[in-house]
Amino acid sequence: MLLNFSGKIVGFLIRKRIYQINDMVENPHEKQRDTLTYLINKAESTRFGKAHGFEDIHSVEAFKKHVPLSDYESNLEYFEAISRGEKDVLWPGKTEWFAKSSGTTSARSKYIPVTEHTIKDCHFKGGKDLLTLYEDRFKSIDLYSGKTLLLGGSHGLGEFSDVAKQGDLSAIIIENLPLWVNRRQCPEKETALLSEWEEKLNKIAQESIEEDIRSISGVPSWIVVVLRSVLEMTGKIKIIDVWPNLELLMHGGVSVEPYREELISLIGKPVNFQETYNASEGFFAIQDQPERRDMLLMLDYGIFYEFIPLDELEKEIPNTLTLEEVELNTVYAMVISTNSGLFRYQIGDTVEFTSTDPYRIKIVGRTKHFINAFGEELMVANAEQAIAKCCKQFNVELFDYTAGPKFLEEGSCGYHQWVIEFKSMPENLEAFENQLDLELQALNSDYQAKRYNNFILRNLKIKAVPNQTFYKWLKSQNKLGGQNKVPRLSNSSKYIDELVKFLE
Repeated sequence: MLLNFSGKIVGFLIRKRIYQINDMVENPHEKQRDTLTYLINKAESTRFGKAHGFEDIHSVEAFKKHVPLSDYESNLEYFEAISRGEKDVLWPGKTEWFAKSSGTTSARSKYIPVTEHTIKDCHFKGGKDLLTLYEDRFKSIDLYSGKTLLLGGSHGLGEFSDVAKQGDLSAIIIENLPLWVNRRQCPEKETALLSEWEEKLNKIAQESIEEDIRSISGVPSWIVVVLRSVLEMTGKIKIIDVWPNLELLMHGGVSVEPYREELISLIGKPVNFQETYNASEGFFAIQDQPERRDMLLMLDYGIFYEFIPLDELEKEIPNTLTLEEVELNTVYAMVISTNSGLFRYQIGDTVEFTSTDPYRIKIVGRTKHFINAFGEELMVANAEQAIAKCCKQFNVELFDYTAGPKFLEEGSCGYHQWVIEFKSMPENLEAFENQLDLELQALNSDYQAKRYNNFILRNLKIKAVPNQTFYKWLKSQNKLGGQNKVPRLSNSSKYIDELVKFLE
């Protein structure tokens, strides 16, 4: 009886929100104009709003004229003022939370303000829409009969401020979840917010093995680690023997493709995968159709979008495009204005539109995570596709990888050095190496041109490293946990050199 009643409530809420999502899809430009008007009006009396003449902004053109493009460094003075408890700086009132954005193994973390409006109208709404779109697609009311295993970070006071509360975005969300939602989550809140990852990993496994886990949410690489821990603790062969009703993996942060086969193998049955594009700065997109490898851009979360063509990035004042102006199959750097008071903020991600009716995107990479040492413009998306194809062709699996440029004499020629941690080594590493190079050429014409006759760029090289190398490397830098990710590509040999030195 209770299940039927809960199912009816869920069904009603889904139908109501689906109508709203459909309206967003049908009227995207109107939604974006309304969002910009809302943001300008709301922040007009803030320090930032007064300094940039928000009272005179009544169009997108005026917005671009009055407000320059920004990034973390240019906002740092405002962020520090907020962290001291000052009010009405970027957004009305006090902002109590800062999301610690690690992103990669970079030594310096960023702290992004997260307002109550962003928590409720963006992140919470995105989480609910993820399940709404899933339920609408699969009609799986049974998902709510069990629990969700939520793999998050930790929070507390830290290096940025002795006053403001700060932590991983996932921890902020967990801390602010309504009581009725927390009851459907696993592990316990205290365990979920532990800062010591290995202690947390052990407790997550202990607390979850007796629960009816129906879905898991987290970064793919860390989901793999947790599933292995659960199997080791229970002595079971497959996760299906522990959680027979598991049906959904909600993932983001890094591409799931290098981990997909491993996850299915660990679980022991096919499950549904649903990707989200959720960052410290906001919740942006959701995979709404499982057969597609792109995501629906969500336009009613209090975020106004602009996009910079890559050839504009190096200009002193780059031109930005609104949603109405973007084109398919073109890579753009994304710019956001949000209900946390980030205005014309460059988050460092690059995306490509796969559809404009509705607007769907795929993440291509980071503006700083690519290799272009020789003019090859190799993006993360190229690397992910190529490595996935090679793994399938050679019937191997991997745990992690990173790649960067290596220069030869005089710096006029060089190659890409890949460091790969295989789960199972290819029988012929040189053949795998050559095939990966060919796949990259097929996917990227710039890379192919630079590879011609080895004139500019030589064949890539792979250094295979022992199991748990990346895990131990991250641990050595106190970077364990789902918020920390190994950079797939770097335009320098920094991470390659660090890994090689770590192995010595």
